[in-house]
Amino acid sequence: MPRVTVLPAGLVLEARPGQTIMEAAREQGYYWPTTCGGQGICTSCTCSVEEGADALDPMGPAERRTLYAEFGEAQVRARRLRLACQARVRGDVAVQKRGVRQA
Repeated sequence: MPRVTVLPAGLVLEARPGQTIMEAAREQGYYWPTTCGGQGICTSCTCSVEEGADALDPMGPAERRTLYAEFGEAQVRARRLRLACQARVRGDVAVQKRGVRQA
């Protein structure tokens, strides 16, 4: 099963292939900051991909639109930003997100 490492907390989550980062966290009893509840329309769940960007499904048009509107294309690319509610896991990945904690 793919693993998602969440920094700076150092949490290691197991994710089923195709599961979003946020779904994996919630399923294992962790709170992941969100305002829209995982609909992909806010940016509260945004994380930066530190390692394993290729282990995530490519960004879809709705996710891209939301992130570009909030941060701009250059920042999204430079900081490797993804919405945790939209980023589907295919392999091991490490992301940076403050505020993730035991629910």
